[in-house]
Amino acid sequence: MAKTVLEVRNLVTTFRIDKKEYEVIRDISFDIHENETVCMVGESGCGKSVTTLCIMDLLPGNGRVISGSIKLNGQELTTLPRRERSALRGKQMGMIFQEPMTALNPLLTIGRQMTEGLMLHQGMTKKQAYDTAIEYLEKVGIANPKDRMRQFPFQLSGGLRQRIMIAMVMAVQPSLLIADEPTTALDVTIQKQVLVLMNKLKTDVSTGVLFITHDLGVVAEIADRVVILYAGCKVEEGDIAEIFANPLHPYTVGLMKAVPDVDAEEFDIQPIPGVFPNITEDIGGCRFHPRCPYATDLCRAQRPEEIEFSPGHTVSCHHVKEALK
Repeated sequence: MAKTVLEVRNLVTTFRIDKKEYEVIRDISFDIHENETVCMVGESGCGKSVTTLCIMDLLPGNGRVISGSIKLNGQELTTLPRRERSALRGKQMGMIFQEPMTALNPLLTIGRQMTEGLMLHQGMTKKQAYDTAIEYLEKVGIANPKDRMRQFPFQLSGGLRQRIMIAMVMAVQPSLLIADEPTTALDVTIQKQVLVLMNKLKTDVSTGVLFITHDLGVVAEIADRVVILYAGCKVEEGDIAEIFANPLHPYTVGLMKAVPDVDAEEFDIQPIPGVFPNITEDIGGCRFHPRCPYATDLCRAQRPEEIEFSPGHTVSCHHVKEALK
């Protein structure tokens, strides 16, 4: 059994809006192991990015974790002093953001930004950090790395900036890598290269990866396991093959049906009916019931418990059998 890198249990997070607190993450639990990629999937606003901010301790001022546990390599993070937790960022856990232009400092050269973390977190000399940075830029397929080290972010394309972000994070060899939709702004060719690269580096360093996306094509390409979120709740989790072959929750089924089959001569996109709920909406019972074709009074009154449908495949739904029909 691979070592557990990240263990999240019963995580509850709130945002304060107009002097009132609203739950945005509702009792979420999941694990990530060494050399494993867990994809977190759901519509915009479902809580994917907020979950990553909880783990990295980067919540905005109006957000806070009110209960639950987050363990990195067995160490509880929620009770760790902020200074000690900050020290883990960039050393034991790293994050690749969706838009590298906002993540990279526009006033510093790539070389300065690449070497700074290595000297700070790995205790390298300037020469050692420089050599390591060159090595990882080559690993991510960047030609003329010494020239790139002297350049500023604005002088590089989006694809190059994203590769540099990956090299910067992986050079420190973190136990946990969080990638928040890192391929969204890239063209298809570069996207494929980045996914292949992340898989290779994950294997080389034995890193656990939490990959945030709404693109099921990317999920099929990179995931070992999948966590499906809806409106701050985990509704399904399972092995990638099982999720695609046997989706259980009506929301997961809806996500699958909303993806067009471009290989078919004719295809019909079936959008999920209804509207995604606002954070301030008070929805009792199952959060998905206003959009669910199988919703009953039980769904409106009682939140479903998580059940293990098959080994490693869990779902939170009162009417799993109906969804399977």
